[in-house]
Amino acid sequence: MDSKLLDILVCPLCKGPLLYRKPQQELICKADRLAFPIKDGIPVMLEDDARKLPPEEEV
Repeated sequence: MDSKLLDILVCPLCKGPLLYRKPQQELICKADRLAFPIKDGIPVMLEDDARKLPPEEEV
C-alpha cells in the first residue's frame, strides 16, 4: 500500500483517519468501527463492502 495514498485516504462516512492493517489488507476507521478491504492493491471504500468490527475486536 502506497504511503502517499494512505496520507490522503479518509473514511467515506465520517472523513476521519484510517489505520492500515497490512496482514489483513484492510483500512480501519476507529470512529465508525469499519474495516474497508484492499483488493488487488486497491482500497474498496464502499460502506456496503466494509466489515463491521465486533465490540471485542481491538482497534
